[in-house]
Amino acid sequence: MINALFNSFRIPDLKRRIIITALLLVVYRIGCYVPTPGIDMAQLGTFFDRISKSQGGALFGIMNMFSGGAMERLTIFALGIMPYISASIILQLLTAVIPALEKLSKEGRTGYEKINQYTRYGTVILSVIQSFFIALWLESPSRFEGFQLVLNPGWGFRILTVFTLSTGTIFIMWLGEQIQEKGIGNGISLVITAGIISRIPTALNQLIALLSPFQASRRQIQPFTLVIMTVFLLVVVFAVVLITQGQRKIPVQYARRIVGRKVYGGQSTYIPLKVDTSGVIAIIFAQSIILFPATLATFVPNAAFQMWAQNLVRGHLLYTLVYALLIIFFCYFYTAIVFNPHDIAENMKKYGGFIPGIRPGASTAEYLDFVMTRITLAGALFIAFIAIFPDFIMAWLKVPYSVASFFGGTGILIIVGVMLDTIKQIESHLIMHNYEGFIKSGRIKGRR
Repeated sequence: MINALFNSFRIPDLKRRIIITALLLVVYRIGCYVPTPGIDMAQLGTFFDRISKSQGGALFGIMNMFSGGAMERLTIFALGIMPYISASIILQLLTAVIPALEKLSKEGRTGYEKINQYTRYGTVILSVIQSFFIALWLESPSRFEGFQLVLNPGWGFRILTVFTLSTGTIFIMWLGEQIQEKGIGNGISLVITAGIISRIPTALNQLIALLSPFQASRRQIQPFTLVIMTVFLLVVVFAVVLITQGQRKIPVQYARRIVGRKVYGGQSTYIPLKVDTSGVIAIIFAQSIILFPATLATFVPNAAFQMWAQNLVRGHLLYTLVYALLIIFFCYFYTAIVFNPHDIAENMKKYGGFIPGIRPGASTAEYLDFVMTRITLAGALFIAFIAIFPDFIMAWLKVPYSVASFFGGTGILIIVGVMLDTIKQIESHLIMHNYEGFIKSGRIKGRR
């Protein structure tokens, strides 16, 4: 692996791409510390310390994770890349519903660029809306238990905040596109991953403080517990890699055709059906829905609603059950949106392809739907388990959620998925120049 790392810098083009990617990520991290004008940062820090310990801090914790800690500091990158992610998901869902967008998505690179342009427009609109409501929210002292966060409230502050936060999101989107074009890996995914990884030092500091190696009487975590946590972390990462890379290969045979003196077709191939088609999107949808009542209860002074919302917060059995069921539902929902067995069956029939033992056309579509439904169940159950696993770690080993969150959930899925994708791209460059890659055996090796 060390040799592969050195070989990466022996290829001029790959070296340039890695350096550009690293520099752009450094620019992103610097921007996460540039404060938004007109806000009392000291009182803001005190307020977020308090809300992070309450029920309402859950949704802010998710936003803070995706913004790389910029949300709690309310910097120019406070919105992070979430508006772009939301716009991308909305466009992807609309593509399956609106025929014009579906037709556009099948026009190759031209259609992709057009849809990407619509995604940019959607990102700008969502950024302006979100930043405006954040400005109104910051101006209301009643929402902050008496804290006066805004130095000079009014339309001047609102316009400045909307302009600052929206520009920050657009700049992050531009950074991601530059990484995609001139660097290595998926730009937007690397930006999100950099933000999540930046929170590891904070989690380690909390873990060391709980371990307290020089004060045995005040230890909250014993060394043996730390060993168990390390084993769990390795097992979780290994399992996530297996499921992320897991595929069901459906064999496909193409009929041989003779045109003149040439023979076409006759080869065998396969259709790779991913076990986890939805990835992290199902968790994002489920988190947004289940955390909304608890977060809303902190701002709505209604005793009955607050009492009902208390059952849908982390640590309650109802929260765990509903959260897991929502993830399973959205795994199937997203898979149904992006996977169309009828289109695949029609394309196979058009080019003379068939699955051995299955008749072309409707029977092939039914078979593909049958297989996809069952492997999606396995993927959905695994994703649901990974999502709720940090809650069990937090309750069983008595560690903060900021530490337990690295044992599952959205963060570990994003980090593992993005790292695998980046390694694939680096390996393709290395193998193309006759160098060994990072992985000497396994499915992600480019030459297989």
